Amino acid sequence: MHDCPLPCLADHAPPKEAFGGWLSADRAPLPAANDEEGERLSSSLPEVIDAHVHLFPEPVFEALWRWFDQYGWPIRYKLRAQEVVQFLLSRGVSRIVALHYAHKPGMARALNDFVAGLCREEPRILGLATVLPGEPGAKEILAEAFGMGLRGVKLHCHVQCFSPDEESLHDVYEACVRANKPLVVHAGREPKSPAYKCDPYVLCSAERVERVLAEYPGLKLCVPHLGADEFDAYERLLERYDNLWLDTTMTMAEYFTGPPPVRLLHCRPERVLYGSDFPNVPYAWDREIKRLAALDLREDALVALVGGNAKRLYGSE
Repeated sequence: MHDCPLPCLADHAPPKEAFGGWLSADRAPLPAANDEEGERLSSSLPEVIDAHVHLFPEPVFEALWRWFDQYGWPIRYKLRAQEVVQFLLSRGVSRIVALHYAHKPGMARALNDFVAGLCREEPRILGLATVLPGEPGAKEILAEAFGMGLRGVKLHCHVQCFSPDEESLHDVYEACVRANKPLVVHAGREPKSPAYKCDPYVLCSAERVERVLAEYPGLKLCVPHLGADEFDAYERLLERYDNLWLDTTMTMAEYFTGPPPVRLLHCRPERVLYGSDFPNVPYAWDREIKRLAALDLREDALVALVGGNAKRLYGSE
């Protein structure tokens, strides 16, 4: 167990209603930010690895964007996968962690092949695999993906409609532990949207994630969005478990309701990664990294946050 250097967030957390939810039915779609974007990252920043970038084949991207336009927020950067990679790398991002997910059986192999091909073309892409929990041959799908050089697995509770502690996940967890590959799971409750086929507030909770952390101590588990919206609970989990990582994606951009959970960055700075969610964002590509840089973090903490932790987690040092 690790003690945070500051008092527990639970002692100072805003009331739950202050968070307000990201995509409540009466608010979505949210508006575009229309903020100014920079030409490239500031030269004062240490090496930046974006640990949360989405790469899909064009038809999947187009379907996702239609969903976001109607139920989420307007996507500012509707770029094809190769254009996403070129955009970020040409603006000073050192490497990107490429994430994707399958929303029905039979998709995963093709998506994994697609991302593995991009990685062969551009070695600065750290590509992850996916699988649909419970689909036939899940272990074999992941073994093939790891054999192609993919560096971990990405799952999404909201889209794939599963709870982290379901029995169907055991094959995935065991495959990741056996291969020593990280697993990124969107297991936070937000964004909750009536457009999902399942209710994230029923499927997801920090308590369910804790069951996984306890049962699989050898599993390197990363929860995006700092676990939104259960920030206080995820701070306690960071204190308690050495196999948990979080990424910042969209929580520090000051786009959603509620104050950004800055305290989580101080809890265990060696366990938090910068991620952007590019290209599926409604604001400038560098909005979140600018806000992180403006927090006046210790130099070693900033180095770890924006790149060093991703290097260690994905074995790219």
